[in-house]
Amino acid sequence: MRGSADIRLGLRANAAQFTLLVTVNALVGGLLGSERTVLPLLAEREFHLAAYTAALTYILAFGATKAVTNFFAGTLSDRYGRKPVLVAGWLAGIPVPLMIIWAPGWGWIVSANVLLGVSQGLAWSTTVIMKIDLAGPARRGLAMGLNEAAGYLAVATTALVTGWLAAATGLRPAPFLLALAYAGLGLGLSSAFVRETRGHAHLEAATHTGRAEHHHGPSTGRIAALTSWREPALASASQAGMVNNLNDGLAWGLFPLLFATAGLSLTQIGALAALYPAVWGLGQLLTGPASDRYGRKPFVVAGMLAQAVALAGFAAADSFAAWAGAAVLLGAGTAAVYPTLLATVGDVAHPAWRARAVGVYRLWRDGGFAVGALLAGVVADLAGIRAAVAVVAALTTAAGLLAWLRMYETNPARRPHAERYDGSRRRPGPA
Repeated sequence: MRGSADIRLGLRANAAQFTLLVTVNALVGGLLGSERTVLPLLAEREFHLAAYTAALTYILAFGATKAVTNFFAGTLSDRYGRKPVLVAGWLAGIPVPLMIIWAPGWGWIVSANVLLGVSQGLAWSTTVIMKIDLAGPARRGLAMGLNEAAGYLAVATTALVTGWLAAATGLRPAPFLLALAYAGLGLGLSSAFVRETRGHAHLEAATHTGRAEHHHGPSTGRIAALTSWREPALASASQAGMVNNLNDGLAWGLFPLLFATAGLSLTQIGALAALYPAVWGLGQLLTGPASDRYGRKPFVVAGMLAQAVALAGFAAADSFAAWAGAAVLLGAGTAAVYPTLLATVGDVAHPAWRARAVGVYRLWRDGGFAVGALLAGVVADLAGIRAAVAVVAALTTAAGLLAWLRMYETNPARRPHAERYDGSRRRPGPA
C-alpha cells in the first residue's frame, strides 16, 4: 500500500490507474449491454410472455437490486476500501450469463438479473467513486464523462454485436458467451491490477477545512436525507437521475418490442438498440468536460427536456429512419445529464462522506429502472407501448422543469466563493 507522500490527485498524475478503471468500466457496461437487444425478444419468442408487465419483471428485479446495492456500495467502500467492493461485484456477475444460457423458465432470467443488479451496483458504483477519488476537484466532469462514456459505448457495441450474433446463430447461447468473457476479464483485471484509491479521498478531505466533528462526515441517515430531499442540488440530482433511468428502463424493455411490431429485422433492432447508448456514450466525452467549464445546471435542464422531446418522437414514429433520429436525440439528452449529475454530487458532498452520497444518489437513479419497468409495463398493457412512451415523455418534461426551479449551480469554477457542504449546516439558496 502506498504512503500518503506517494498519493497525488489529478488525471495526469494517475493516468495509468484511471485508464485501467476506464477499461474495467467498459467491461461492466458490456455485461449489461449483452441483454439490451436479446432479452426482450427472448421473453416474447422463447418464453411466450404476452403481458408487458410480466415481460419486464427482469428489469424491475435488476433495477430494484441495483438501486439498493448502490446504497451499500458507497458505505462498504468507505468502510473496507474500494477495491474489495469492485472485486465482489465481478464475482456476482460471473454466474449471470450462464444462468441465462441454461434458463429453463423465466424465473431463472429474473434471478440472473437480481445477480446482475448486485454486480452492476457494486462494480459500476465503485469505478465511479474511484475515478472521483483520483481526479480531484478540478476535472471531475471530465472524469465522469470518460467513465460513463466507456460504460455506455460498451453497452452500445455489445447490443449491436449481440444483435448480429442472435440473427446468425439464435438468441442463445452465443450472445451470452460474449458476456461471460467480459465478466472473466473484468474479474482478472480488477483482482490483479487495480489499486486502492481510498487514500486519495482522504488526501482531498485533508485540504478542506470544517468542524472537527464532521471530518468523518455526518451519519449515513443524514446523508440519505440530504441527498434525497434536504439539500437542493443533491436532491435535484437524485430526482433527475431517477427519471433518466426510468427512460432507459423503458428503452431497454419496450423499444425492441415496438420495433419488432413494425417488422424490423433483428439486425435493425440491434442497430437501434445500439444507437441510443452509442450517442449517449460518445456525447459524454464532450458534456462532462463542458460542464467543468460552463456549469452543471444548464446541461441537466437541457438534457432532461431533450429526452422528453425524443420520447415523444419515439411514440409518434413508425419507421427505422424516424426512430433513428429519435434515438440520436435521446442519446444526446442523456449524455448531457449523466456525467453532470455525478459531477454535481462530487461538487457538493464533502470527500469524507462523498462515497456514501454517491451511493444514495445511485440508489435513486437506478431505482428508476424498477419504476420504469413497472410503470411502462402497466401502461403498455392497458393502452399500448406508444401510450407508455408518451406518459414517460410527460414525466421527463416535469423532471427537467423541477431541476430548473430548484437546482443551483454547483461547479466550483462557476461559484468561486462557494464552500463545500460538510453536512453540518443548511446550504444557502441558489446563487
